[in-house]
Amino acid sequence: MGDGSRRAHWENVYTTKGENEVSWFQQIPAPSLELIVQAGATSKSAIIDIGGGASRLVDHLVEQGFEDITVLDISGAALKVAKSRLESRVGASAGRVSWIVADATTWEPAKPCDIWHDRAAFHFLTEASDRAAYVACLGRGLKIGGHAIIATFALDGPEKCSGLPVVRYDSASLGRTLGTAFKLVHTQRHEHATPWDSRQIFQFSVFRREG
Repeated sequence: MGDGSRRAHWENVYTTKGENEVSWFQQIPAPSLELIVQAGATSKSAIIDIGGGASRLVDHLVEQGFEDITVLDISGAALKVAKSRLESRVGASAGRVSWIVADATTWEPAKPCDIWHDRAAFHFLTEASDRAAYVACLGRGLKIGGHAIIATFALDGPEKCSGLPVVRYDSASLGRTLGTAFKLVHTQRHEHATPWDSRQIFQFSVFRREG
C-alpha cells in the first residue's frame, strides 16, 4: 500500500469512527507507560509516539510531567482529535506536544529522540521496501543509546486489523528486521481487550540503539 492509499485509509477511519470505536483503543495505555519509564525516560527525555493516532498515551505522558513529546501520524484527522482532547484535559500544558502529520516511511526527523514508541503501526508495513524505509527513519530518529519500544501483533495475534493485513512478530523476528544496530533488552506479551471485549495478543519489544 502506497503512501497515498495509506493516508486515505486512515483519514477515513478517523473521520467515520470515534476514538473508542476502534479495536486498538486503550483508556490507559499501561504497558507503554511502564516500558517508557523502564527505559529510563526522565521529564526532559525526547519521546515520539509513531502512529499515535488518537491514542491517549500523550495525555498520560503530559500528566506525568514529560516535557518533550511528539506525536506523529499519517492522519491529520486523528491528530486533530487527540490535540482537541488534550487541550480540554490539560489546558496550557498541551503546548508541550508537537504534532506531525507524516508517514513514518518517508518522514525526515528534525532531531533524534531518546524514546521511540510505536504501538501497532509497524505491523501494517507488509512490503519489504516500506519496512526498510521505516528502519532507516528509526536509525535517523533515535539517539545512540536511546530505546525503541515497538508493539506489534504477536505470532498468535490477529492476521488483520482495520481491514488491512498485518505482519506478526516475536521479538526475534522483529530484531532481525531492525538489524544489528538495535539490541533487544526486553520483551513481553500483552493481551489487549478491544472495546467490544474480544482479545488481541500483542508483542512488546524494547531495543536499545547500539550504533
